[in-house]
Amino acid sequence: MIDFVNLSIQYSGKYLFEDINLKINKEDKIALVGANGTGKSTLLKLLTNKEQPESGKIVAKKNIRIGYLPQEFIESKGKTVKEEVKSSLADILNIESEEIKIQRELELTSDEEHRHELVHELAEIHELKERVDYYTLDSRIEKVLQGLGFSNNDLNRLTDEFSGGWQMRIQLAKILLSSNDIILLDEPTNHLDMDSLRWLIDFLVSYKGSLVIVSHDKYFVNKVTNKTLEIFNRKVSFYNGKYDAYLRFKEERDIQLVKDYEAQKQKIKDTQKFIERFRYKATKAKQVQSRVKQLEKLDDIELPDSEKKINVKFPEPAKSGVIPVEVRHLYKSYGANKVLNDVNIVIERGDKIALVGPNGAGKTTLAKILADKLAPSSGEIVVGHNAAISYYAQEVADDLNLTLDVIDAVAEAATDKTPGELRNLLGSFLFSDDDIFKKVQVLSGGEKSRVAIAKILLQKANVVILDEPTNHLDITSKAILQKALIDFSGAIILVSHDVDFLEPIVNKVIEIRDGGYRIFHGGIDYYLQKTQELKQSEQSRVSTTNLADSQLSKKEQKRVEAELRQKRYKSTKDLKKSIEEIELKISKAEEEKDEIETQLADDSLYRDAEKAKSINADYAKIKARLEQLYANWAEISEKLETIEKEFEDLSG
Repeated sequence: MIDFVNLSIQYSGKYLFEDINLKINKEDKIALVGANGTGKSTLLKLLTNKEQPESGKIVAKKNIRIGYLPQEFIESKGKTVKEEVKSSLADILNIESEEIKIQRELELTSDEEHRHELVHELAEIHELKERVDYYTLDSRIEKVLQGLGFSNNDLNRLTDEFSGGWQMRIQLAKILLSSNDIILLDEPTNHLDMDSLRWLIDFLVSYKGSLVIVSHDKYFVNKVTNKTLEIFNRKVSFYNGKYDAYLRFKEERDIQLVKDYEAQKQKIKDTQKFIERFRYKATKAKQVQSRVKQLEKLDDIELPDSEKKINVKFPEPAKSGVIPVEVRHLYKSYGANKVLNDVNIVIERGDKIALVGPNGAGKTTLAKILADKLAPSSGEIVVGHNAAISYYAQEVADDLNLTLDVIDAVAEAATDKTPGELRNLLGSFLFSDDDIFKKVQVLSGGEKSRVAIAKILLQKANVVILDEPTNHLDITSKAILQKALIDFSGAIILVSHDVDFLEPIVNKVIEIRDGGYRIFHGGIDYYLQKTQELKQSEQSRVSTTNLADSQLSKKEQKRVEAELRQKRYKSTKDLKKSIEEIELKISKAEEEKDEIETQLADDSLYRDAEKAKSINADYAKIKARLEQLYANWAEISEKLETIEKEFEDLSG
């Protein structure tokens, strides 16, 4: 469908890629990857003729239609959301304008032969409308916009009223609704919430055209793509299979590259030694010249990005109380709009919580209230013993001191760090060499955000609240932040839609939706699984209700109810088994504890100091073991109770 033929492009004398040849076929779904600055966005711009190659060419199928979503902010003004999307569908607009033109001519002409021709043309227009599903267009536009998070009321609001993230969704809707042969998406998930992300994944999986996607969201590209196109060392290479398969290959290749690099370094060192030793011996002149030529022919081996990674850790914070933060009967309204309605949450020391839900549901509002950046309408936030809270959000970057150099701005949060340690931290967030001496005021919005995250890492808080921290980070920097959060001993509250980033971090998910909230005692995978099951159960419940309303047979209703009971059994059987096992262990441990207490009550025991010491040690161990068993029992029982309640609600 599209061929790159001997294509090269360079900037300031440096090639991004050179003499590349590749083919994009129909229905290829490609993840385009490579380190920052290797030319991913440039390659997309070459495909859309927004950039021109230095040499070579791109050969595309005739009349190919390409949809392109760039990273850059695109603003729409002057139309409602629905009108703006419809105005981009050129084929539909052409049909409408042609129909209007024919109808006007019919009104004006009295020539019967010409009228007959116009009626025939009008019939063809109506047939064309049927072929392009013209009569379902409004519902398709509404479906896509709702999938991307717009409410019914939003559709008739002016686009001028929407922020940059929502403007991006409007552009994305235009692309998805157009009849494109290939769609190019540059970081499409940055401004999507979890609901919209899942909807977009479903849409793109069923999309029949080709995709080329640049994204740092591994979960997203793994779900959507079937090939990986890597830009590395000025070459572009294809790898079949999901993105995870490419990562396994890359890991093996990177290990070999490091070995080759070290071997080449040693070879250069040995060759240079030989040249220096025998440079002035006439009898060795030939061998010396031969080795000089060998050195000249050696190609530089480029080390993989993984070799440049830096391990960053939070400073160890002071220990907070068992419950550093508690939310009690929290309400928040904006005028008549109730955003948070009687929220009650206990945040325990070591909790790592993801706040999820559709945009506008109140995730950021709750995060700001927790961070004391916003006052609730009523209710209270109780900050526990020795709790210290730090907060990151996009607007926090606006609070940076614009007159400082980058390194000095970060140093404000870490007076105990050396310049070298600060350089390393900033290097992991893409500030290298002289970048660290740039003034904050000249940085882009994304760069300021990365400085703000670096400062958060250095503050000795034991409760850290992060609102969309990964939007401007590449995969390497995300991995560094992710590792730091995994190792962090305090409590974390994360507002994020990045499934891959959240998965190894969080142990609890709080979903904010329609003014209410639900707590899921498990990681992000557990949340996704449970919400999918609940959605299917709800569909079954609705189906059951419809069957009853239609007076279908009791046998069919019983079948649906049996399916729900089966799902309930599958969802709870492992938890019930775990509870039984723990209860058995508790029973045995309690018997053992009773036996030890009987021994300790015997005065004669204390005549043998060593024996008394040993039994006291056993007593401490069994008490600690029982405490852990009780805690495990409580945690699993709470999960079971939540699931049972959800199924009871579904059963009516």
